[in-house]
Amino acid sequence: MNASATPEWRDQIFEVLQDHDVKQVYHVPDAGHGRLIEACQRSNSMRTLALTTEEEGIPLAAGAWLGGQRSVLLMQSSGVGNTINLMGMPKTLRFPFLTLITMRGDWGEFNSWQYPMGQATPKVLEAMGVLLYSVETADEVKTTVDAAARSAFNGGQSVAVLLRQKLIGIKNFGKK
Repeated sequence: MNASATPEWRDQIFEVLQDHDVKQVYHVPDAGHGRLIEACQRSNSMRTLALTTEEEGIPLAAGAWLGGQRSVLLMQSSGVGNTINLMGMPKTLRFPFLTLITMRGDWGEFNSWQYPMGQATPKVLEAMGVLLYSVETADEVKTTVDAAARSAFNGGQSVAVLLRQKLIGIKNFGKK
């Protein structure tokens, strides 16, 4: 398959979410997830909900599971700190939890404010018992998100996929 025929990695994530029958998508505004959020909003099979803060997505995921639906929380690494108090909920209540996190604070980051949480994200998620999968290249996206969804929905785990800055691209506001 040539490069032009390969689906864009965000479209591959959307396909995986459809394959795993994800019905609810929770998100805060994020350029890294923008194309994926738009695809989910256009879908007739998914309900999207914009959150005021990331931690709202965790109890919503519990409610979705209790109601017989699968969900995903889309956020940026800077929002992970907002979720820590509730991150123990999936483990305690034993429901599957899947989150896709666009990373900041690594590979070429221009904003010094993003480094502390970007570096802490894997450590705090591991401390809360969340399985981590990491993606740096587009060719890893589909299989990694699929494996994470299987671990969450079939294995009953809390799983985070870290979409690294090498994958999402370096943000460079104001400079070319």
